[in-house]
Amino acid sequence: MINIGVIGYGYWGPNVVRNFNNAEGARVVAVCDKDQEILKKVMKANPGVLAVASVDDITASKNIDVVAIVTSVSSHYELARKALENGKHVFIEKPFTATAAEAASLIELAENRKLKIMVDHTFLFTGAVRTIKELIDNKTLGDIFYYDSVRVNLGLFQHDVNVVWDLAPHDFAIMNYLINEKPMYIAACGKSHINHLEDIAYITAHFNSNILAHFSVNWMSPVKIRHVLIGGEKKMLVWDDINPDEKIKVYDKGVVVTTKQGIYDMLVSYHTGDVLAPHVSQIEALKLECEHFVDCIVNDKKPINDGYSGLEVVRMLEACDRSMRDRGRMVRVHSG
Repeated sequence: MINIGVIGYGYWGPNVVRNFNNAEGARVVAVCDKDQEILKKVMKANPGVLAVASVDDITASKNIDVVAIVTSVSSHYELARKALENGKHVFIEKPFTATAAEAASLIELAENRKLKIMVDHTFLFTGAVRTIKELIDNKTLGDIFYYDSVRVNLGLFQHDVNVVWDLAPHDFAIMNYLINEKPMYIAACGKSHINHLEDIAYITAHFNSNILAHFSVNWMSPVKIRHVLIGGEKKMLVWDDINPDEKIKVYDKGVVVTTKQGIYDMLVSYHTGDVLAPHVSQIEALKLECEHFVDCIVNDKKPINDGYSGLEVVRMLEACDRSMRDRGRMVRVHSG
């Protein structure tokens, strides 16, 4: 049995506790939070689970195998470092760390101690993303031309991170998982209207291949939109995460370009076919994610959302910040 200690029991913490408790071969034995009123809720909702106010009661406990960190990003590095130094596997909320240097340090520490890190990129385990991954991998869409993502809503305004660090980690992690290629450059423009942190941003990611990706993140939208458009050589896909029934639609639409022999003018034609709405599993993503982490620990497997996955996202977030500070200048993410 894998014993799990959870640090942080705010918005997301109860979901993490519930799903790890329901994962076969695992149980939550302790929860830490600084707020005494929250600890009372922990004890009421989870009889038998130890409720503590000191993180050391989690990170240094000999009875705990995994530390789940569900706190603000500014605390991630120190908490994860303590856990790893005490021989604990780490499950950590997104974004992984506040800097790429911190992420790389934790990865090195985990590898030296032969421990696992999983970054909570929950969307990778949704039925929609797993279906899209299958469609891309089996070449249903053909070569990918572009990736366009919109994630907007009204609030919640954060006090410690801007809208890019709050919303874009979801979309960066999804794109990196779906497209087996790293973006080389990022250009981002953002503005702050309520406080000193950007509350709206537009981000463009450039690849060495012909792929172009664009992201819109916004805390000031009158409506909630979770929308991804992927254009392929053969077909095009729309993922509307707000739609309760048909989240994914695959359009048999595309562009065919030919050239007359001996003539330099291109002939462009369009093909239009059926629209397919594939079945999407409704199993709770966090449930699958927790089960995957337990399986990786028990059977010594690499999580699909490991520390390196988290590091890639943090690198992109840092590039966005540098670009926004310099009025949208193109910033290199990778050297090659």
